[in-house]
Amino acid sequence: MSELLGVTVGDASGIGPEILLKAFLEGRLPQAPAVFGDLSALDYYNRTLAYNVPLRAIAAPAEVQPGALNVVDHGIVKEVRPGVIDATSGRAAREYVISAAKAALAGEIGAMVTLPMNKEATQLSDPGFVGHTELIGQVCGVSDVTIMLVSDDLIVTHVSTHCSLSEAIARTRQPRIRTILSLTSSAVLKLIPNARIAVAGLNPHAGESGLFGREEIEEIAPAVEWAQQQGMPVSGPYPPDTLFYMAVRRKRFDAIVCMYHDQGHIPLKLLDFEGGVNVALGLPIIRTSVDHGTAFDIAGKGVAGAGSFEKAMQLASKMIQHSKL
Repeated sequence: MSELLGVTVGDASGIGPEILLKAFLEGRLPQAPAVFGDLSALDYYNRTLAYNVPLRAIAAPAEVQPGALNVVDHGIVKEVRPGVIDATSGRAAREYVISAAKAALAGEIGAMVTLPMNKEATQLSDPGFVGHTELIGQVCGVSDVTIMLVSDDLIVTHVSTHCSLSEAIARTRQPRIRTILSLTSSAVLKLIPNARIAVAGLNPHAGESGLFGREEIEEIAPAVEWAQQQGMPVSGPYPPDTLFYMAVRRKRFDAIVCMYHDQGHIPLKLLDFEGGVNVALGLPIIRTSVDHGTAFDIAGKGVAGAGSFEKAMQLASKMIQHSKL
């Protein structure tokens, strides 16, 4: 497996390009990556912010050389408009991800690290676009995918992610929960050998024995019992309102399987907004990402932090090394 990392620069109207430039300038990257993006967008921020990072256009990842940012130039973005929802930037960001995913499948890069896209901008050219993970899953030909958020204090995964709350409730069913428990157990145990994984309930107080809903009784608990029979280190379901306290403050659990997007995202971002890393599970390739959005309000100002991106790069490198064991 290649040890080369591929980076998609995300929406050119957001903070992705400047984060990449800043991290490279400050020597915070574990290696010189293959960058999937538009040379024109990187050049714009490079000049505007006076970073003066050496940029080099390449045709393929195999041409990466140290000492510069090597860019697989897609030639899509002609005008950069920081902080503005732009159909061209949204379409370009989608193309970067597809190119990197194909390169990872072909073994040209060992992992892909993604900088943020703007869903609204991308949907202007692809109305069905939901998110990075789902798009990469389509390229890879898989559908049972989810995201895992990793911080120094906690790891969370999700039974459902980018959907309405009513749909998230409808998706809380045994087959899907079993899939996520399997994906979570496999991934977490590679990072923490003796990990303890908790499963959150869906309803207040985990349903209070059916008083506030029966999903815990009919769907979640049976899935947990099945996972335990398979030897997975999982337990639950636990009341969501106390579970994160028990995991973070009492150190009883290393990871939590959440039932929907905000149940996991809110506490983890409160704990470590700058340093959280997003990892895609269920893919035949390695993909990590920053755990923040395009931040249009500060794009082009040079104030965006690169901490999450730095950790995403480090974790991708670690996962490549682990895959060789």
